Amino acid sequence: MNQDNTNAYPVKGRVILHIDMNAFYCSVHEAVEPEIYKGKPTAVAGSVELRKGIIVTCSYAARARGIKTGMLVGQALKQCPELLLIRPDFDLYWQFSRRFMNIAYEFSPLVEAMSIDECYVDITGSKQFGTPVHIAETIQRRIREELLLPCSIGIAPNKLLAKMASDMKKPNGISILRKRDVPNVLWNRPCAELYGIGAKTADKLKRLNIHTLGQLAHANEKLLTEQFGVMGATLKRSANGEDESPVQTEHEQSKSIGHTTTLPTNFTERSDIHRVFLNLADQVGRRLRRQKLIAHTVQITIRDPDMKTITRASKLNAPTENREDIYHAACKLFEDHWPSGKPVRLLGITLQHLLAKDEVPVQLDLFDYKKQPAKEKLNQAMDALRDKFGEHAILTAGMLGDDPSTLIRNHKARGTSLQMDHLKRKPLGDE
Repeated sequence: MNQDNTNAYPVKGRVILHIDMNAFYCSVHEAVEPEIYKGKPTAVAGSVELRKGIIVTCSYAARARGIKTGMLVGQALKQCPELLLIRPDFDLYWQFSRRFMNIAYEFSPLVEAMSIDECYVDITGSKQFGTPVHIAETIQRRIREELLLPCSIGIAPNKLLAKMASDMKKPNGISILRKRDVPNVLWNRPCAELYGIGAKTADKLKRLNIHTLGQLAHANEKLLTEQFGVMGATLKRSANGEDESPVQTEHEQSKSIGHTTTLPTNFTERSDIHRVFLNLADQVGRRLRRQKLIAHTVQITIRDPDMKTITRASKLNAPTENREDIYHAACKLFEDHWPSGKPVRLLGITLQHLLAKDEVPVQLDLFDYKKQPAKEKLNQAMDALRDKFGEHAILTAGMLGDDPSTLIRNHKARGTSLQMDHLKRKPLGDE
C-alpha cells in the first residue's frame, strides 16, 4: 500500500475483526451446487426423511418465508412447501471453514476460531495491508470470490464490540463499532442483545428493574456483584463496551470435549437413550485419547421437545479415558435427573476438567489396578484399528441402531456436534 495507514490505527489499543459466515451450512451447499440451491429457500435438517426432524439452519430466502432454526421439519414444510431440505455434510463444512480461516491468516497470525463459521482476527499490527476497513473489505471480497460465500465483518477495538458489530448488517455487511459509539448504538437495546447475556441473566436483570444496556452500564456495581457474584462487574463493563480478552491464537489444551446429537423423534425408552449415550461416550472417549488427555468430570446435556435444555455433571471417582466409565456416569446422571418416560429430543456428553494423561498420577483402587493395563492395551488396539480401517471397524452390539447417534462416527453425515478439533491446527494449506 502506498498510502500512510498510521492514522487509521490507534496509538494505543487494538483493532479486532469478527468474521461471521452468513447462513454457513446452506451457503456452502449453494456454493457447491448453485444450479440446485442458489436463491432458493433451503434448510439443513438433522433428519430430512422424517417430518419430526429439526431445522439446523436455513438460508436467507427461507428466513424471508418464515423458516427459523429449531423448527420441526413438518412445520417448516407447511410454512414453505417449496423448502429444499438438505442432509448435513460436516466434512464439506469443515473444508470451507479451513479455507475461509486461511484467508484470514494471510492478514494476521492472530486468528482465534470460535466455531466452525466464525473467528476473531487481531489486525493491530497489520498496517502494511491497508486500513482496517480496507482489510475487512478485502477479506470479505476474497471469501465471496474464492469460496462463493457471504460473510459479515465487525471492526472494533475489542472482541465484544467486534462481535456486536458483525451482527449489525447481515448478510454481506461491514460495520464499525467504536467505544465512543456504545451509548448511541447499544444503550437503548435490551440487555438480552448483549453478547454473553443469556435469557436467565436477562430475566434476572429485569427483576432488578434493569431493562436496557444503558441501565446496566449505569447500574450499581455492588448490587450487581451481590446478585451475580464476580460476573456482576463484568456485566457492567460489557455494557460500557469494555473487554480486555486477547485473541487466543493457539488454542490451549482443550478445556472440554463434547458431542451432542439431535434425535429424529422423541425418545422415551431407556434402552434407546442408553444406546445414544453409548455411542456418544465412544466418540468423546476416542477424541480424549487422541489428545492424550484424561477427564475428571462427565456432563450430560438433555433437551426436551419444547427446546428446553438442562445440563448435569458429576465428578468421577478417578480420572478416566475409558468409554465404559464415561457411559456409566452419563447413564447414572440421566437416571438421577430426568423423570422416567419424559420425552427427550437431544442428548450430549461433555468431558470436563481435562489434564494431560502423562502428567497426572492416576489413583487406582485395589480391585482395578490389575485391570488398568489391559484396558489401556485394548483401547490402543481398538484406536489403531479404527485409525487404519475407519470408525466402523470395531463396534459393540449396543451401539447398533437407526438413530443419529449411530452415525456420529461418520464425519460426513453425523448430526449436530460440539467438535472443534479441526480448528485447533494451524493452517497448512487447503485440505
